[in-house]
Amino acid sequence: MKKIAAILILFVGICFQITAQDDLKGNEEEALLKVTVTNMDGIPRPHDWIVFEGLNTHNSFSAITNGEGAFSILLPEGDTYEIKIKGLGAEQEYSRVQLDKQPGIVSGALTVRYEPAKKFILDDVHFNTGKATLKQESFPALDELAEVLKLKNDMRVEIAGHTDNVGEDDANLTLSQSRAKAVVDYLAQQGISKERLLAKGYGEMEPIATNDTPEGRQQNRRTEARILADL
Repeated sequence: MKKIAAILILFVGICFQITAQDDLKGNEEEALLKVTVTNMDGIPRPHDWIVFEGLNTHNSFSAITNGEGAFSILLPEGDTYEIKIKGLGAEQEYSRVQLDKQPGIVSGALTVRYEPAKKFILDDVHFNTGKATLKQESFPALDELAEVLKLKNDMRVEIAGHTDNVGEDDANLTLSQSRAKAVVDYLAQQGISKERLLAKGYGEMEPIATNDTPEGRQQNRRTEARILADL
C-alpha cells in the first residue's frame, strides 16, 4: 500500500506529573500520553485509528481519535513504540516514540500531523486467475477496510480494478469492472452502504509497471481504493 504524502511527529516534553484525561491516570509502570492527530494545517482528524507497537515486547496498543482528533492512552515504560495509522486495508509506519523507564509518574503530549494519500493499493486482495472470485485470503484485508470505513462514516471510496495487458482490451476492462464490483459487494455485506462505494474497472489503461516482465504484470494486476470524499 502506498505511503501518505507527508508526516510530522511532534513529541512534547515528558514530565513527571499526572495530567489525567478520560479517567486515565499514569502510574509507576505506564506513561500517560495525550495524543492529538491533525492534518498538516493543524485541523483535527476525528475517528483516526492509531496503533503503538512495542519494538521490544511486540505488544500493540491502539486508540481512536474523538471528534476533536484526540485521545489519551497508557503505554508501558521501557520500550520504543512504532506509531502506525490504520488506513484503507493496512497499517502504515510513520515514526517512533521512546519511553524510557523512569522513576515517578510520567506523562506527556504527542501530536501527529499528516496528510493521507488519496489512493491506496490493496496488496492483500487477490482473485482466482481470470475470474472475479475473491480468494479467501483477501477477506482479512477487506474486513479491516470495512472497519476503517465504519469509523470514517462520511468517507466515499472508489474501488478501482486493474489488469495487465495480456488478452483482449475489452475482456480486461470487463474483468477489472467485475473484480471491483466483487470488492464492493463484499464490503456491502460487511455493512458498508453501497451509496458510499463506487466500483470502476480500468482494465489495462493505467499500468504502474512494465508489462514486459512477469513481475511488472503482477504489479499491474491490482485493486485500489481511492478516496472520493473524506469529510
